Amino acid sequence: MLTCSLAVPAQAQFWGAPLAPAPKPPVQVAPKPAVPSPAQPSAPPPQQQGPAPYDRDLQRLSEILGALHFLRGICNSNEGQKWRVEAQTLIDAEAPGGDRHDAMIASFNRGYRGFQQSYRTCTPAADLVIRRYLQEGAKIARDITARYAN
Repeated sequence: MLTCSLAVPAQAQFWGAPLAPAPKPPVQVAPKPAVPSPAQPSAPPPQQQGPAPYDRDLQRLSEILGALHFLRGICNSNEGQKWRVEAQTLIDAEAPGGDRHDAMIASFNRGYRGFQQSYRTCTPAADLVIRRYLQEGAKIARDITARYAN
Protein backbone atom coordinates (compact mmCIF):
# COMPACT_ATOMS: atom_id res chain seq x y z
CA MET A 1 0.00 0.00 0.00
CA LEU A 2 1.26 3.45 -0.82
CA THR A 3 1.77 5.88 1.99
CA CYS A 4 1.29 9.57 1.60
CA SER A 5 2.75 12.55 3.33
CA LEU A 6 2.45 16.21 2.64
CA ALA A 7 4.73 17.29 -0.15
CA VAL A 8 5.63 20.49 -1.88
CA PRO A 9 3.48 20.83 -5.01
CA ALA A 10 5.26 19.44 -8.05
CA GLN A 11 6.66 21.80 -10.65
CA ALA A 12 5.18 21.50 -14.12
CA GLN A 13 7.07 18.91 -16.14
CA PHE A 14 5.02 18.75 -19.31
CA TRP A 15 6.37 19.47 -22.76
CA GLY A 16 7.32 23.02 -23.41
CA ALA A 17 8.71 23.35 -19.86
CA PRO A 18 12.43 23.99 -19.23
CA LEU A 19 13.09 20.23 -19.14
CA ALA A 20 12.89 20.00 -22.92
CA PRO A 21 16.14 18.73 -24.47
CA ALA A 22 18.57 21.24 -25.91
CA PRO A 23 18.00 21.95 -29.59
CA LYS A 24 20.10 19.89 -31.97
CA PRO A 25 22.42 21.65 -34.39
CA PRO A 26 21.05 21.92 -37.91
CA VAL A 27 21.86 19.02 -40.19
CA GLN A 28 24.13 19.86 -43.11
CA VAL A 29 22.65 18.58 -46.39
CA ALA A 30 24.41 18.63 -49.74
CA PRO A 31 22.48 20.65 -52.33
CA LYS A 32 20.41 18.65 -54.83
CA PRO A 33 20.53 19.35 -58.53
CA ALA A 34 17.63 21.51 -59.68
CA VAL A 35 16.58 19.03 -62.37
CA PRO A 36 17.04 15.29 -61.88
CA SER A 37 19.18 13.69 -64.53
CA PRO A 38 17.93 10.60 -66.39
CA ALA A 39 20.31 8.50 -64.28
CA GLN A 40 18.63 9.87 -61.12
CA PRO A 41 14.92 9.12 -61.12
CA SER A 42 12.96 11.50 -58.93
CA ALA A 43 11.93 10.14 -55.57
CA PRO A 44 8.22 9.92 -54.78
CA PRO A 45 6.96 12.74 -52.57
CA PRO A 46 6.89 11.89 -48.86
CA GLN A 47 3.51 10.60 -47.79
CA GLN A 48 1.66 12.18 -44.88
CA GLN A 49 1.34 9.63 -42.11
CA GLY A 50 -2.35 8.97 -41.53
CA PRO A 51 -3.95 7.97 -38.25
CA ALA A 52 -3.29 4.47 -36.99
CA PRO A 53 -6.32 2.38 -35.96
CA TYR A 54 -5.11 2.49 -32.36
CA ASP A 55 -4.45 6.25 -32.12
CA ARG A 56 -7.31 6.84 -29.66
CA ASP A 57 -5.80 4.22 -27.36
CA LEU A 58 -2.34 5.79 -27.68
CA GLN A 59 -3.75 9.20 -26.87
CA ARG A 60 -5.51 7.79 -23.81
CA LEU A 61 -2.27 6.09 -22.75
CA SER A 62 -0.42 9.41 -23.16
CA GLU A 63 -3.04 11.11 -21.00
CA ILE A 64 -2.66 8.44 -18.32
CA LEU A 65 1.12 8.83 -18.39
CA GLY A 66 0.73 12.60 -17.91
CA ALA A 67 -1.58 12.07 -14.95
CA LEU A 68 0.78 9.51 -13.42
CA HIS A 69 3.70 11.87 -13.89
CA PHE A 70 1.94 14.50 -11.82
CA LEU A 71 0.27 12.26 -9.22
CA ARG A 72 3.29 10.06 -8.51
CA GLY A 73 5.30 13.24 -8.02
CA ILE A 74 3.02 14.59 -5.28
CA CYS A 75 2.67 11.15 -3.68
CA ASN A 76 6.41 10.92 -2.98
CA SER A 77 7.15 8.00 -5.28
CA ASN A 78 10.73 9.19 -5.89
CA GLU A 79 10.41 8.10 -9.53
CA GLY A 80 11.60 11.41 -10.96
CA GLN A 81 10.91 11.67 -14.68
CA LYS A 82 9.92 7.99 -15.14
CA TRP A 83 6.42 8.59 -16.54
CA ARG A 84 7.47 11.51 -18.72
CA VAL A 85 10.32 9.42 -20.15
CA GLU A 86 7.89 6.55 -20.80
CA ALA A 87 5.60 8.94 -22.67
CA GLN A 88 8.50 10.40 -24.64
CA THR A 89 9.65 6.90 -25.64
CA LEU A 90 6.13 6.01 -26.76
CA ILE A 91 5.73 9.23 -28.75
CA ASP A 92 9.16 8.90 -30.37
CA ALA A 93 8.36 5.34 -31.44
CA GLU A 94 4.82 5.94 -32.68
CA ALA A 95 4.70 9.53 -33.87
CA PRO A 96 8.08 11.25 -34.20
CA GLY A 97 6.46 14.25 -35.87
CA GLY A 98 3.31 15.68 -37.37
CA ASP A 99 -0.27 15.80 -36.17
CA ARG A 100 -0.14 12.44 -34.36
CA HIS A 101 2.90 13.65 -32.39
CA ASP A 102 1.17 16.89 -31.44
CA ALA A 103 -2.00 15.04 -30.41
CA MET A 104 -0.09 12.66 -28.15
CA ILE A 105 1.77 15.51 -26.47
CA ALA A 106 -1.50 17.40 -25.99
CA SER A 107 -2.98 14.28 -24.36
CA PHE A 108 -0.02 13.95 -21.97
CA ASN A 109 -0.31 17.62 -21.03
CA ARG A 110 -4.08 17.32 -20.55
CA GLY A 111 -3.55 14.41 -18.13
CA TYR A 112 -0.90 16.32 -16.21
CA ARG A 113 -2.78 19.61 -16.03
CA GLY A 114 -6.11 18.01 -15.18
CA PHE A 115 -4.77 16.67 -11.90
CA GLN A 116 -2.48 19.64 -11.30
CA GLN A 117 -5.60 21.82 -11.07
CA SER A 118 -7.24 19.55 -8.47
CA TYR A 119 -4.47 18.16 -6.28
CA ARG A 120 -1.82 19.93 -4.24
CA THR A 121 -0.98 17.03 -1.93
CA CYS A 122 -1.35 13.28 -2.03
CA THR A 123 -4.74 12.07 -0.84
CA PRO A 124 -6.42 8.67 -0.62
CA ALA A 125 -8.32 9.63 -3.79
CA ALA A 126 -5.02 10.35 -5.58
CA ASP A 127 -3.71 6.93 -4.51
CA LEU A 128 -6.85 5.32 -5.89
CA VAL A 129 -6.49 7.17 -9.21
CA ILE A 130 -2.85 6.05 -9.43
CA ARG A 131 -3.80 2.39 -8.93
CA ARG A 132 -6.64 2.58 -11.45
CA TYR A 133 -4.52 4.38 -14.04
CA LEU A 134 -1.70 1.87 -13.66
CA GLN A 135 -4.20 -0.90 -14.36
CA GLU A 136 -5.87 0.92 -17.26
CA GLY A 137 -2.52 1.84 -18.84
CA ALA A 138 -1.27 -1.74 -18.59
CA LYS A 139 -4.50 -3.01 -20.18
CA ILE A 140 -4.26 -0.55 -23.07
CA ALA A 141 -0.64 -1.54 -23.70
CA ARG A 142 -1.50 -5.26 -23.62
CA ASP A 143 -4.50 -4.82 -25.90
CA ILE A 144 -2.61 -2.79 -28.50
CA THR A 145 0.27 -5.27 -28.48
CA ALA A 146 -2.02 -8.29 -28.75
CA ARG A 147 -4.06 -6.79 -31.57
CA TYR A 148 -1.51 -4.92 -33.69
CA ALA A 149 1.98 -6.34 -32.97
CA ASN A 150 3.67 -8.22 -35.79
